[in-house]
Amino acid sequence: MPGRTDNEIVIAAPPDVVWELANDLESWPELFTEYERVEILERDGDRVRFRLTMHPEPDGTVWSWVSERRVDPVTRTVHAKRVETGLLLEFMHIFWEFHEADGGGTRMRWIQQFEMRPDAPVDNEGAAEHLNRQTRTEMRHIKEAIERRAAAAADPAA
Repeated sequence: MPGRTDNEIVIAAPPDVVWELANDLESWPELFTEYERVEILERDGDRVRFRLTMHPEPDGTVWSWVSERRVDPVTRTVHAKRVETGLLLEFMHIFWEFHEADGGGTRMRWIQQFEMRPDAPVDNEGAAEHLNRQTRTEMRHIKEAIERRAAAAADPAA
């Protein structure tokens, strides 16, 4: 059975602001802690294909892959998948959604579905544990970055 994670966070900024900033791929190295570089390979309407490169690991290993995203600004949803799955994954699909949160702000949710290769060093359960930890770390970082940007845009004198 494929692995699955489901995480969300509320960001204290309007949905249109969160949508715009979270979908600005060129700014992902500042928005995410793990990405060193984003290279846009192709844009075609609501679809973008891009290469993500992570910061090197302590042993010097650098992970990089090509992903594709389809954005729907009307429903504020994104369907993404890895085009190059690499040595560890059979597949990885990510669904993002952005909705107004009860009490204000934006609820950003990511659902990741994946299958590890049989010879990967971890199984789906182990990968889900890692992805949940990493996703929560990234979501907190994104929340802080977007809230700072939204506050600065609302008060240019600050």
